[in-house]
Amino acid sequence: MADSWNEVFERNRLVPPPSTAVRLAGEGHLTDSHGFQLSLGRITAAPTPQSQDMTEGERDVTYQLHVNLFDTTQQQFFGKTWKSHPQRKKNNKIPFNEVLYFHTSLRLPSTVVVLELVSLSPRPDGSHHALGQGFTLLELFTNRPEAQAAVGDRRLNLHYGSPRSLLHPLLKDAVDYNSLLVANDGSCLDCAIKKHPALVSMMHLLPENVLLSGDENIPGLAASPTGDALVRPQLLRMTPFTLKGLTISLQPSLEAFESQLHQLVNTDCHNTKQLQPEDALRTVVIQERRLHVGVHNGWCFLDKPQVVVLEPLASGARGRADSSSKQSTLVKDSLTTSNLPQKLGLRSSLELNLTNHRAFAIIFQLEFVFSAPIGQEMTLSATSTSRASFMQCIRWGIWFPFQEPADWKREEVQLFLQGGAKPNPLGVMVYSTQPSAESQLPGPPLASDTAQVSEAKDTITFRLVSSLERKASSPKTSLRREQENLTSQRRSLLSLSRGQKHVPSDSPPGSPQGSGLSLSQLATSSSYPAISHSNPGLPWQQPFSSVLHPSTLASAHQLSHVSSPGVSSIVHLEMDLQQERVVSPAQDEGDQLQELTFTPVHAPVINLGMNMSGSYSVSSRGTLAHLYSAGFPDITDCNGQVADMVDSTEPLAFDLHREETDLLQGNLLIFQFLAFSRIPMPGVGPDWPDNIYITFQFYRFPPVTSQQLKLLTSDKAKKRPGDLLPCILASINRDGVVTSDSPGLQMQFRVDETFLKPGEKRCFLRYLALHTMHIDIWDSDSLLLIGSTAINLKYMLRQGKLAVQSLHEVEVLTTNFMGEDPLLMSTDVGQPSPFSPMTVHTVARGRLHIRTGCIGCPADPRRRRTRDMTPPNSHIIIPQKVPVGFRGGSLSSRSVLQLNAKNTAQAHRQKTDDSYRGLSIRCGIRTDNIVPQEHSLKNSDGRRHKLDCMATMHQLEGKEEAEAAMVTGRIKETRLAKKPHINSIEDDSKAQGISNMLCQAITTEHLIYASLGSAEYMEFVLRNPFNVPQTVTIHSDDPDLSVITDTEEWGYFKELTKTPTPLEENMFQLAEGTPGPRIYLRPKESINIPLKYQSFLCDHTMAPQGPSFLPQGKGSQVSKKSLSNILAAKTIKVTFKSEDNKPMAICQINVEPTPHVVKQTFRLYQPELCFLKKAIRLPPWHDPADTDNRTLVSVRCSDPNIICQTRMQVPGEPQDVYLKVPGCPSPNIKMFFVMVFSDKWMAAPSQIWQIYVHFLERVDVSCVTGQRTCQSLVLRGKQAIRKVKCFSSDPLEIKVDPEGAFVLPPSAVQELQLKVQPWRAGSRFFFVNAVDLEHRRLVTAWLLCLSIHRPVLSKAFEVCMPVDGGHGSSRKITYTNPYNSSRTFLLRSDHPDLLQFRKDKFQVGGGESYTIGLRFASSQSPGSVEILVYVNNLEEKTEETFCVKVNYS
Repeated sequence: MADSWNEVFERNRLVPPPSTAVRLAGEGHLTDSHGFQLSLGRITAAPTPQSQDMTEGERDVTYQLHVNLFDTTQQQFFGKTWKSHPQRKKNNKIPFNEVLYFHTSLRLPSTVVVLELVSLSPRPDGSHHALGQGFTLLELFTNRPEAQAAVGDRRLNLHYGSPRSLLHPLLKDAVDYNSLLVANDGSCLDCAIKKHPALVSMMHLLPENVLLSGDENIPGLAASPTGDALVRPQLLRMTPFTLKGLTISLQPSLEAFESQLHQLVNTDCHNTKQLQPEDALRTVVIQERRLHVGVHNGWCFLDKPQVVVLEPLASGARGRADSSSKQSTLVKDSLTTSNLPQKLGLRSSLELNLTNHRAFAIIFQLEFVFSAPIGQEMTLSATSTSRASFMQCIRWGIWFPFQEPADWKREEVQLFLQGGAKPNPLGVMVYSTQPSAESQLPGPPLASDTAQVSEAKDTITFRLVSSLERKASSPKTSLRREQENLTSQRRSLLSLSRGQKHVPSDSPPGSPQGSGLSLSQLATSSSYPAISHSNPGLPWQQPFSSVLHPSTLASAHQLSHVSSPGVSSIVHLEMDLQQERVVSPAQDEGDQLQELTFTPVHAPVINLGMNMSGSYSVSSRGTLAHLYSAGFPDITDCNGQVADMVDSTEPLAFDLHREETDLLQGNLLIFQFLAFSRIPMPGVGPDWPDNIYITFQFYRFPPVTSQQLKLLTSDKAKKRPGDLLPCILASINRDGVVTSDSPGLQMQFRVDETFLKPGEKRCFLRYLALHTMHIDIWDSDSLLLIGSTAINLKYMLRQGKLAVQSLHEVEVLTTNFMGEDPLLMSTDVGQPSPFSPMTVHTVARGRLHIRTGCIGCPADPRRRRTRDMTPPNSHIIIPQKVPVGFRGGSLSSRSVLQLNAKNTAQAHRQKTDDSYRGLSIRCGIRTDNIVPQEHSLKNSDGRRHKLDCMATMHQLEGKEEAEAAMVTGRIKETRLAKKPHINSIEDDSKAQGISNMLCQAITTEHLIYASLGSAEYMEFVLRNPFNVPQTVTIHSDDPDLSVITDTEEWGYFKELTKTPTPLEENMFQLAEGTPGPRIYLRPKESINIPLKYQSFLCDHTMAPQGPSFLPQGKGSQVSKKSLSNILAAKTIKVTFKSEDNKPMAICQINVEPTPHVVKQTFRLYQPELCFLKKAIRLPPWHDPADTDNRTLVSVRCSDPNIICQTRMQVPGEPQDVYLKVPGCPSPNIKMFFVMVFSDKWMAAPSQIWQIYVHFLERVDVSCVTGQRTCQSLVLRGKQAIRKVKCFSSDPLEIKVDPEGAFVLPPSAVQELQLKVQPWRAGSRFFFVNAVDLEHRRLVTAWLLCLSIHRPVLSKAFEVCMPVDGGHGSSRKITYTNPYNSSRTFLLRSDHPDLLQFRKDKFQVGGGESYTIGLRFASSQSPGSVEILVYVNNLEEKTEETFCVKVNYS
């Protein structure tokens, strides 16, 4: 639960900065606050001579960093001291690795950061003794006039002594501290300071000059899943509220309260002098009553408090009296004739912005403005009327709207006001009536209980309603009311100028939120009563103006109000008395805009066609005959029989229970990529593509990138081009020669009990039954994406058969984005529309022919027995009763060194074994999981490989033993030379060895297999071995491993893992400043501690874009093996420390990562160095356990630098995942994973998406259809010489000069010429790649954004053609050369399939005519089409454009 306001306020009291520094910053126009980030690395301590016997207290010493802000000129600390987490010293190094944030406007060279190293020694009572170990200074700003921040990495030397030495007079105005402070040689602090502009958005939530970490509780700031909420602050949504019906009741009555207050103030001014009636003008009178209202979050006010002027109201009335005579009568007779209380009220309402947080509070401050005479001994001449004004806080109150679940909406809230010397967020002294002061009053004494009642029962009453629930008033009514108020005020001004008595109107103007009250406005006489209670004969209204002067009675806070008139946003009812108001710059900024419910409008990314039944097609008989005659290898079972064929076009019924109980527990899954069918497309040649390569990822195996595959065209297809027979795929080696192996590409994946974790087989079978595998097909020449497809994996379920196979023919699809011509979308004449609606088209680029198969394999009995030995409750970690960490023996230095050498040899041997096994341990994948078919049956090669590895390990072990012997010999020689130093090392090694062995004795190891985003649950059995109760602190050295402290979450994981252990509520104590939760244990008691490991981060390293190459001596079925993006293997220690800070037990968690399952893959393209903002549509699903039919969906991203979020929508509406990805230079590709969770506690992701973002150089081109436009590009060379060729995604419309390959020298600049000649109008996108031909790697990529317009038509024609008109029809058009000389022209058409020219090129003399012959193709269906005919010159510039409308009927 979040902290309350009182906890936040008491914990964050600040020391204000020096007033001189604030003034200097204001004079230097440094009023804007800037955010900074201070990264603290580690402290390297000077080596100190160690004593022979280190005491227990010295071993328990920890170290802290204390950080303060300091002004060197004024020699004053300010702000708040920040303290780091305690850390221990290891090898003379103290790692802190913490990040601080702060913002300040005191960007002066005198503002520095003081960092002090403090040692903490434990005391018997549990407290710590703090002792300074040195300090250093960090300069924030330089001496330049612009006061730029001195950002960058720093290494600061520590100085001896305490930071209190900076207050010494000798250091005042010192320029160089190094000459006056003694440096501690060898001790230094590594840190870095840099600007942090992200703090600008949340500076209103945090005061200046506050040092804090990212995990601090700042109400109003949303928590971050990374733990650092200040890296990219996210604000909670603010809701507008209206405060109305506000009244203040002062006890026993307003008249009595102000009379008592007036007597006390006058007594203070006149030093107990008795006032006479003739001294009326020398008394202090009350001029105004104000109320400050602001929203406070425990740290500071979110905005400047609004200040409104209150009016005295009659008892039981909501408005004031309608004349001053009535008010005078009411005030005079209130003490004698009327016992009804009076109130102060506010006619208008106030607007406040709040958020639903426990620490948000509304602060009320009642302030009186007093007027006092000016002059020596307060005597006035006959012509002097000058008076000084000062303010005094009378009462204050605080209300927490969201701290307790109370239904206050639309209800009247009554709040008690406070007084006296109590800490308050306003930082001012508050008026309080004390008995000692009452006894000195010159008038009749007041009862002491009256003051106590007055302080106890002063109340403020109001109503708070949401502004969103109010109905907006009529604009005409509001305008008429404003005009009436303005007319009334002008009449009042006219009456005052004529010397007439001003009578307040019945309906005073409202109190809108206004600007600060200026000095002249404060000096203006109020039209409301200024009551003085010193004598009944005093006038109720002052007929003189009051000039504002600082008074000796004003506090520092009040003087700040006087000197800074714009501190508060004051609402004053006399502000409109002036005919011409001067609007301050603060008023020009206007009010804060209110956020409306808004959904970002960008089309969500949806996998179009990938999972639709239409993407599958039935192969023709000719296609099947062509494929079976190509000679692809058969898929056979373990007996050599051909696998059963399953029709992939028919629905498949399957039973998962039958798959689980299959006797053949192992499966060999085979993917054979057979052929690719080209589809004729405009813009590319008939032989495109020529070479391809394929990328995909199956289950949680590493991603696969194939080698180059050649598309072989059969002789039959060459003779009959109309027959679209598939092109057989054949592997290509590095030299570009087709291999002689069997055609096609075959990939094998072995899934058996050695690969699957316990209980994972059901998940794998569900993956086959419900998932589709995403496949990307690339052009291996241009490295451009041809398209993507997906195949259903359910046809690989064997259902009790020995082996099955199925043939798939799937469409390779891509998406094209096209917009209309902006000129045609214009609604105004001559004003083109800046927006062009984009249309997403799904285009089929070809068909991929794949054969899949699954062969059942018998399980290994030995491995089955190993698996059967797995304990049933594997989630419960039980420490061993017999300690095995220390096996006995001598603890001499020689034994320790020999033991260390042996451990080193074993570590090297283990490392060699791990490198041999590769992913078999780290990823749970055997080395033969992805193997060629020809190697799967050769056990002799595997045996020989194992024997070679064993020989290598023995050789390495022998070398390690020899090295250990050499190390021992050298140590003997060294000991003879330096025996005293050796003895010291022996003692330290002996103590360290004993400590390590004792820790090993209480350490319990546990192995978990973790995957990205999935939570691994475990329970550690903690036992108290002592006969006294203990409070144990649990500390984990890795944030990914945490203790489950929520009872509901604990019960969820127990039910999920079927753990039969008891559940206990409120078991942990969460205290601030402790390294972890605490738990109370009775003597000899054992209890289960719930632990959870979950990581959302992984390595995003990926292979360069391009096909893989075959290793030497391998067949055509070998795939490229790349490391999977998984979690890093690591060891985590959870320490359970007793009250004396000694470990009671240690749980060592060994994390072995396993790859994750990717549900979908997305590829997005974005201009370089630009943010990608995209929405991905979530598929609809329903959780049967969710009775409200509203699944709670949450998302996480594997990259912390990417913003990933989703918003709850109305039930039934689609839900999107919003991404914001920072840009990279071209041609980088950013890959990351998005995890989608559908359960509350995020136990395991329902889906994992793999997203690739290709960043390209953006080039904007504006052109006209049919006309060539040239654009220059610059290609820069890298470090090595390269052979480069450029490719475009549409070679017919976009050509690159030079067309062929060219040499790009290192660091050279090559100019490329783009020749763009589009044929369709609108907004279109094309790609151009510069490829290294030798290594098949991408050098640079460009994204061409074309804005294509239609040409100006010269003539229009219409032709009628019959449907099925045979061979078509011929027509002719006459063209006259407008030039005086002979010219050559070219003929072009935007529909070459419908219109052909008799001659594409012709020459005509000057002024002569030429007949253009047209040949129209026939159509099989009725309709009409417009064909554009372009007459271009030799430079492809359009001379004339004709439009021919063809009607087929």
